[in-house]
Amino acid sequence: MQLSIKNMVCDRCIRVVRDELESLGLKVNDVRLGEAELENEPDSGKLEEVRKMLESNGFELLDDKKQSLTELVKTILIDEIHHQKGKKPANMNFSTFLENRTGYDYSYLSHLFSESMGSTIEQYIITMRVEKAKELLSYGELSINEIAWQLGYSSTAHLSNQFKKITGETPGQFRQGQQIERKTLDRI
Repeated sequence: MQLSIKNMVCDRCIRVVRDELESLGLKVNDVRLGEAELENEPDSGKLEEVRKMLESNGFELLDDKKQSLTELVKTILIDEIHHQKGKKPANMNFSTFLENRTGYDYSYLSHLFSESMGSTIEQYIITMRVEKAKELLSYGELSINEIAWQLGYSSTAHLSNQFKKITGETPGQFRQGQQIERKTLDRI
């Protein structure tokens, strides 16, 4: 049985979900960002235990197919932008990449995402990239130009413009002051 789980954003989330499901006595085949595969379908009582366990750990069990697809889009984008898995070819845009990964038309995904999240996929991508830029800037290891290139921006100016629209500061100002609070991935 496949479970769709909201707010899984990192390897620690995968570990927590696996450990918690196993502590409930369930046989877990696999756990990935946004989903867990169980060997058998739990009865309704056990499924309610799973739901409560997930909620107590900041996750949410998704029953709705549309919510599950929205979470899949978010998971793909988190993997690609934040965790920098590198599955998207540099010359491919995100709309084509999402179509290829989900098997759904981008216009359908976009409509569904906007309806569910209250913002567009494009805005989500920009916000995710800016959050990753904040992280990289705070480390101080890469130049702004290197960060722009690593995040797939066409230029440093493009990154700077989007960064300033979201944060109110340029990347350089952020690096000097670092007063802007970073957001956790599940809050984007």
